[in-house]
Amino acid sequence: MMALLKLFLIFFRIGIFGFGGGYAMLPLIYQASESYGMMDEGQFSELVALSQVTPGPIAINAATYVGYQYAGIAGAVCATIGVVMPSFLLVYLLLRFLDRYRESETLSAVLCGIRPATAGLLAAAAVLLAQESMLMHPKESFLPIVLFAAVVLLFGKFKMNPILLTLVGGVCGALFIK
Repeated sequence: MMALLKLFLIFFRIGIFGFGGGYAMLPLIYQASESYGMMDEGQFSELVALSQVTPGPIAINAATYVGYQYAGIAGAVCATIGVVMPSFLLVYLLLRFLDRYRESETLSAVLCGIRPATAGLLAAAAVLLAQESMLMHPKESFLPIVLFAAVVLLFGKFKMNPILLTLVGGVCGALFIK
């Protein structure tokens, strides 16, 4: 029982201080795993590889792996809950705050500013990905442009499944871009 509580608290602390996503949390996970004798370097390298190839966030996959290695299924559950709990609590408190001040003109103004900034960041990411794609395959730039336009049309107008569109894009790239 103490081992499970220890796992939960270790990963709760990692969840609080692990800013920057899963890759930024990996050194914290390694340090904690080594300090508490949960795994060695070889097991940690397996953790990194498995966390990258399994679906889901890397930090959650890594916490689940460490917990399982240390204390079986119950350990996996405790470590996973521990690493996600800080984010869950933060979002819960933020939503309570937003709900309480929903009618606030200041909050409405802040959210009105955040929306276009977020859209701008997404657009910038799309432009960077498009540039990278065209730099990698300058002679084959026509197909990525057509594929981009088709996806925008199919998703925007016909609301097609984004996972299906991603898979079709990957198949088109494998077949037509060499």
